[in-house]
Amino acid sequence: MPSARKHVYETRVVWTGNRGTGTASYRDYARTHDVTADGPPPLAGSADRAFRGDRDRWNPEQLLLAALSQCHMLSYLHVCAVNGVVVTAYTDRATGTMEETAGGAGHFTEVTLHPAVEVASPTMTAAANALHEEAQRLCFIANSVNFPVHHEPTATTGG
Repeated sequence: MPSARKHVYETRVVWTGNRGTGTASYRDYARTHDVTADGPPPLAGSADRAFRGDRDRWNPEQLLLAALSQCHMLSYLHVCAVNGVVVTAYTDRATGTMEETAGGAGHFTEVTLHPAVEVASPTMTAAANALHEEAQRLCFIANSVNFPVHHEPTATTGG
């Protein structure tokens, strides 16, 4: 059996929310930050608004949902291509539930992806819906989280 291939990823997070007094008190600082990596443009990040964040910036909870949705889509497009299902459009609306627990901690309890897929032929819709299971099995991000990731897919044909 061949050895496992390893991939290393790097990001950089730089806090930009020092208003002059640092973290002197809980209300003295902004939660704003920039997320960068070699290549793509920076992401403007913050905390969720519920945690004194800036609603005009991405928060970690949204980024986790986006990562799950992106990874599933990319895995799904792959399994469709190798199984003869021609996808002509793909949109997902991911939803997730995070639960705060005692002591200020919290965790996601579940995520549901709602992929709306358009395929080239009505004969492909059943396979298009079924292939979400295989995409789930292959998704690197879904395989890395400790909560269930559900799917409520729909497949239609263009018209």
